Amino acid sequence: MDIQEITQQVEKQGIVVRQIMAEVEKIIVGQRDLLDRMLIGLLCDGHLLLEGLPGLAKTTAVKTLATAINTSFQRIQFTPDLLPADILGTQIYRPDNGSFEIKKGPIFHNIILADEINRAPAKVQSALLESMQERQVTIGEQTFMLEAPFLVLATQNPIEQEGTYPLPEAQIDRFMLKIRVDYPSSDEEKEIMNRVYAAAEQHISGVVEVGAINSAKAAMRAIHMEEKIMDYIVQLTGATRKPRDSGLDIGSMISYGASPRASIWLGLAARAHAFLNGRGYVTPQDVKSMAPDVFRHRIILSYEAEAEGKTADDLIEVILERIEVP
Repeated sequence: MDIQEITQQVEKQGIVVRQIMAEVEKIIVGQRDLLDRMLIGLLCDGHLLLEGLPGLAKTTAVKTLATAINTSFQRIQFTPDLLPADILGTQIYRPDNGSFEIKKGPIFHNIILADEINRAPAKVQSALLESMQERQVTIGEQTFMLEAPFLVLATQNPIEQEGTYPLPEAQIDRFMLKIRVDYPSSDEEKEIMNRVYAAAEQHISGVVEVGAINSAKAAMRAIHMEEKIMDYIVQLTGATRKPRDSGLDIGSMISYGASPRASIWLGLAARAHAFLNGRGYVTPQDVKSMAPDVFRHRIILSYEAEAEGKTADDLIEVILERIEVP
């Protein structure tokens, strides 16, 4: 297919995204970046980590997205006393016939809202590792495949708050994007107040079937990406590991850079970003727009960076400014 044909396919399949967005916006005011990134996660089959202070509609946004799609949804509230079996399921002994029966846990749904994921200890968080990467769950000696689509949308309050457990690096790397959720603008906040005071019930219905989303995914993956764009992505990821090789003086700020997963997800996210903008080809701007969300949780800062008050976003900004755009 040439780029013109790809663009026609993108425009045709883009209606799916617009239908979902129209439903979600009945409930969510503003937060356009968050909604765009949630749709990108849906198109790329990527798990998302939403970080923000309480009351910023993180949970509501995930629930609304799930409701707009005709698929199964499960919310799991993470608490300090949660056990891995509470998520995955367990074996139940049947004394009448001396056998064990598998009772599947809440993970066996299409869209999982892992609410306040950093409220549960590492043992529970690591129970998600196999399901997030291999899309399967092992209970006892049996392994069960999870039905597609399978998405984990996790929310967390900033780590500095009391009673939280930092996510292990191995799990954090399995999230495609880490999305920062910020406060609404003044006008948006006023609109939220008006909607709440009016107490008008907005009913969300499942407007999109899984088959339609699969067609949109196929069109997204067909979007053209030049070799030089792929080289640019690899160069950006490489600059998080060995900044000096790219002529950057931030090496002392980074303990560990992004893994190859970052390059894979950044390429997919750039394609999905182009899809949302109705284009059949990827531009460097698509890559630059998605790079902070793909990189921010994969860069492990050094003590020096923390002492100087630097964040991963500060370093990503430096990398995007200094690496030459193709």
